Amino acid sequence: MNEIENIKRQIVRKATEFISGGFKSTNSNSESWIGKVYLYKDDEEIPKDSNGVLMIPLIQLNLENLELPRIISDTKVITVFISEELPMDLAENGQNWFLREYKKSDNIKIKELIHPETIIKSFPLKTQDVEEDYPVWDGGGLTSELEEKIVELEESGIIEDYHDVTENHYGHKLGGYPSFCQPGIDFGEDFEFVFQIASDDEANLNFVDSGTLFFAKNRKTGEWRYYCDFY
Repeated sequence: MNEIENIKRQIVRKATEFISGGFKSTNSNSESWIGKVYLYKDDEEIPKDSNGVLMIPLIQLNLENLELPRIISDTKVITVFISEELPMDLAENGQNWFLREYKKSDNIKIKELIHPETIIKSFPLKTQDVEEDYPVWDGGGLTSELEEKIVELEESGIIEDYHDVTENHYGHKLGGYPSFCQPGIDFGEDFEFVFQIASDDEANLNFVDSGTLFFAKNRKTGEWRYYCDFY
């Protein structure tokens, strides 16, 4: 095994992509959606932001029958809502964004709750397995030691560029590595990246300037943290 293949073997992760549109929806409780949320507990409604304004249903991820990161191995559904006043940096759950995580034992049902003024076009999401996902170069998950080895390989002419031999999958993604636009950030101690929601032309969804929202979970407390990144 050559040096670059050894490095790739150390860092490769699997992921699941969520792709909008292209098939007929069933509106069942086993479906994922962008721009639409219809799975709730009995006492739940669309949440409101810090100004008391109804939040926008952003995504519904049904995780049944998917290969999951260990940190959400007992989770069956995740739903996310956002405020029009989107946080521009790290933010705790409830700070103008709201994530609900449902365990496999939770009783949830279909509710037809509509946001009357959303501009997001709703589409069902289909999944696609990603066998190889790699960190982006700047702050995406590479250790300083591995970065030094890769630079040595570039300088010696063994490879031209790190991105020529690896790929980070952009778009809506569960697992794998975050697809940072700018240099990556640290979510905080014990926080682990779980999934991302990207700007999506099909759904008329643009975060600031072709940006992406990232969601990380604390492996000790179960808290969720958000980060918005854009060009």
